[in-house]
Amino acid sequence: MKKVFIKTFGCQMNEYDSDKMADVLHAAQGYEPTQNVDEADLILFNTCSVREKAQEKVFSDLGRVKHLKAKGVKIGVGGCVASQEGQAIIARAPYVDIVFGPQTLHRLPEMLNDRERLDRPQVDISFPEIEKFDHLPPARVEGATAFVSIMEGCSKYCSYCVVPYTRGEEVNRPLDDVLVEIAGLADQGVREITLLGQNVNAYRGKMGDTAEIADFALLIEYVAEIPGIERIRYTTSHPNEFTPRLIEAYAKVPQLVSHLHLPVQHGSDRILMAMKRGYTAMEYKSTVRKLRAIRPELALSSDFIVGFPGETDADFDKMMKLIDDCQFDNSFSFIFSPRPGTPAAALQDDTPHEVKLARLQTLQRVIDGNVRRFGDALVGSTQRVLVEGASRKDANELMGRTACNRVVNFEGDARLVGQMADLRITRSLAYTLRGEVVTRESALAAAATVLAH
Repeated sequence: MKKVFIKTFGCQMNEYDSDKMADVLHAAQGYEPTQNVDEADLILFNTCSVREKAQEKVFSDLGRVKHLKAKGVKIGVGGCVASQEGQAIIARAPYVDIVFGPQTLHRLPEMLNDRERLDRPQVDISFPEIEKFDHLPPARVEGATAFVSIMEGCSKYCSYCVVPYTRGEEVNRPLDDVLVEIAGLADQGVREITLLGQNVNAYRGKMGDTAEIADFALLIEYVAEIPGIERIRYTTSHPNEFTPRLIEAYAKVPQLVSHLHLPVQHGSDRILMAMKRGYTAMEYKSTVRKLRAIRPELALSSDFIVGFPGETDADFDKMMKLIDDCQFDNSFSFIFSPRPGTPAAALQDDTPHEVKLARLQTLQRVIDGNVRRFGDALVGSTQRVLVEGASRKDANELMGRTACNRVVNFEGDARLVGQMADLRITRSLAYTLRGEVVTRESALAAAATVLAH
């Protein structure tokens, strides 16, 4: 039995792509995944170019496995760094056998065969429209949650972002294709779907053989009607694509969870304009207000870039004001790092790194305080969680996720895995919660306590 080791960097889109690589290789050539690189016949690095020095990290990883070539192991590089570097990867690391982009992962078996047949490395970083999804085998899933990619690429061209250059412009999957994939996952026991796209709420999918186009809100409504699907999440969204119909979906679709990751990137209109984000801080806050008018309990997380070229103390203060106004539950925050080939990489940047680092630490302290405060507020409440499996902290315990995206660890029967369960939250930790299963007896006791007060 041949085995493939896949190391994944970056976002959930890359996690999804890695799963599809495994599916394609299993269906075509019988590969089984392994977590042990030393027993692999094929090693794949699925790369991400969002963070600084991504290329150097790839070559560092390649150097660590180079010695395995002596026993006939094949090595491949995929993902966004592969799209950026292409043939240059082979020039610098000639022991690499295949280089492929996010849109050509379905061609992996063919590329491996050509590598053998032609006795030379293969590179395919083209952008064939939607072809990837037409050639993927049915998903193999374990567990109650699954990702489903509904579109590829991005057409926003934010000045700092490399995605349009590495994954191409937006290409949408037809509505029927997405629904068929999700229905198949539901048949395998999946209860929660996360819809994926670089700009997921910009989705506009063709409806059958008609000229009609389904927007993202309509897709959500259709997904909610698939038997077995109890929760719908999505990432990553763009503030400019938050249409009135999508906001209204939070009133119409109970399966849509009360958690939203909505990247804002900054709170200064001047910086947002330089980033080419296309909205103001006030417009962003208006969207949040409309959503919370419908879902007061909505937990909101976001992305922040600190130290964008030209950022002043006043600009940073405006970002902190937006954070205070919106009360984010969590965030991904980074110091700006220029991505090769993007407009922002050419901007003059005079702010010392120490200043940027101090700003980042200030931001993260505030967000961490929000995380703790919102977690503490959940103690004593009963939360409905989807039990995903064994706890990462203690294999003898279980873990589930609330609708507001908090992980809860608890003692429970393994038969609960894959099921919805009501947990009373007993303790709040830094980023997780502790809970206990609510039985009829404990529910009555909790109710009596509430009445007593």
